[in-house]
Amino acid sequence: MSLQPPRLEIRNLRRTYAGRAVVDDVSLAIQPGQVTCLLGPSGCGKSTTLRMIAGVEMQDSGTIHVDGKLICDTIFRIPPEQREIGLMFQDFALFPHLSVADNVAFGLKGSKPEKRARVEELLARVDMLRFIDGFPHQLSGGEQQRVALARALAPRPRIMLMDEPFSGLDNRLRDGIRDETLSILKEEDTAVLLVTHEPDEAMRMADEIALMRDGRIVQQGAPYNVYTRPLDRASVAFFSDANVLRAEVSGALALTPFGRFLAPGVPDGTSVDIVFRPQHLRIDFDRAGKGPAPTPTEGTAARAVVDRARFMGNESLVEFCMDYDGSILKATVPSVFLPQKGAVMWLTIRRDRCFVFPVEE
Repeated sequence: MSLQPPRLEIRNLRRTYAGRAVVDDVSLAIQPGQVTCLLGPSGCGKSTTLRMIAGVEMQDSGTIHVDGKLICDTIFRIPPEQREIGLMFQDFALFPHLSVADNVAFGLKGSKPEKRARVEELLARVDMLRFIDGFPHQLSGGEQQRVALARALAPRPRIMLMDEPFSGLDNRLRDGIRDETLSILKEEDTAVLLVTHEPDEAMRMADEIALMRDGRIVQQGAPYNVYTRPLDRASVAFFSDANVLRAEVSGALALTPFGRFLAPGVPDGTSVDIVFRPQHLRIDFDRAGKGPAPTPTEGTAARAVVDRARFMGNESLVEFCMDYDGSILKATVPSVFLPQKGAVMWLTIRRDRCFVFPVEE
């Protein structure tokens, strides 16, 4: 029994501008019904990758395949309109002079009744049927987004490319529309490649995240794995604030004011960064003000002074000035916790949530 080929597969895509590799040896495979997020900072090559897949920009090298069939290399090229690929962008790109119905029907083939039936079906699914005879300027941003989704789905594309499609929406609407969009795309068994620079959006929507940096995919996997097994310090910091302790390795151990941390395989004398997120810096309320004491699971407590505390809604963010070197470490605490500036406390670290990386020169 043969395995089903990926719905979309790109192999070793490369694109250069003025001698600089904007996309550098990028490979991805996406199955039907799978959502993959291409996640990374602005300028890392995400949108250029999307444009090459869509066919509006040519790669310098590499190949693009749909259902196992080559659709583009540096010689052979299927035109964009024949690739069965849907596109959704941040600006929605609706035609202002066309009605909602005509916008959705724009890319459809078939008889007038067949096209009308498809338009009505999709507008009903996105709860926009009542606006079928309206025009884009009469709609809110969220309503325009729903029409753009219906139009992109109308030709039944096998693949949907989405470039920051929700960033123009306010927070009140964004989560609901994202969830609705994802549900419809999965029902249609569409392979989705979503470009975003927002880690929260990628974690919420993706079956798989491809973390991109400087034109390359540096890490790829399920959201949980990418978040909990970061490749390097920059990968940790991209998803959230990160605290960093600098230490030197001796005997496969890094000595810090919080105790020793394992650094297996790291040569003696190597400088390492011990990286951990604010939620894993713990305030030791039992020992606050009583001095450090060793604990079997969290090492040694280190003395710190509160520098600032802010309530963030679901949690409080407390910044500490550490006694041992004056550095600032951040801790998040559930609910309301607003200690006074200058208050002395003792801190420990969740050792099982720390990452040790050799310092990059």
